[in-house]
Amino acid sequence: MLLSLSLYLDKLNMCMNGKHQKTEPGPEGELYKQCVPWRENACCTANTSAEAHEDNSYLYNFNWNHCGVMSPKCKSHFVQDTCFYECSPHLGPWIQLADSSWRKERIIDVPLCLEDCESWYNDCKYDFTCKDNWHKGWDWSSGTNHCPTGAECRLWSDVFPDAKSMCENIWTNSYKYTTLTKDSGRCMQMWFTGSNPNKKVAEYYLNQAPKTAATATSLTLTLTIVLSVFLH
Repeated sequence: MLLSLSLYLDKLNMCMNGKHQKTEPGPEGELYKQCVPWRENACCTANTSAEAHEDNSYLYNFNWNHCGVMSPKCKSHFVQDTCFYECSPHLGPWIQLADSSWRKERIIDVPLCLEDCESWYNDCKYDFTCKDNWHKGWDWSSGTNHCPTGAECRLWSDVFPDAKSMCENIWTNSYKYTTLTKDSGRCMQMWFTGSNPNKKVAEYYLNQAPKTAATATSLTLTLTIVLSVFLH
């Protein structure tokens, strides 16, 4: 029981073993611009938060402008996405081992709030890109990502027909599209002010596993009692 409680608390407040995250979350009073909401308890450092706002930053050498200059409103969502990924201490329920040379863990199927996914898509739908999966398949021969041979730059809405396809495909199912709104308490918010609302969301999803275990334990106990009565 104590071990289960310890694991529960660890998953509720932890940093994934990625490329730039801290080993443990904690206060970071100097976080930069869009990463500021995580300052009270963050998995990112001030330097990481500043680099999250830069083009071709040292974080991943990723080129947002691979099909012309990305519009400011579209880029703001990718900056926010980076802050969320690097700084969030409440992603434990969705952290899994990663089959990758540059990180040991990743997130899978984080349920994004409807507003965040839809606004991200709507603010990018007139931009251009050449790929629907940005995790792999780039030409990195120059040290930063460029469109691979034969991949044409196309209108965003042609590559991603809707918000669901974008949110789920662009980072290989790191995120899951939902119809849950921010006031539901059942989806993760990229954009927020004040206290981090995602802790309670993580608590909700973590509580699903104990309930399943409790149900199994209850059934086992019932079966044991029935057998005991029958055998005696």
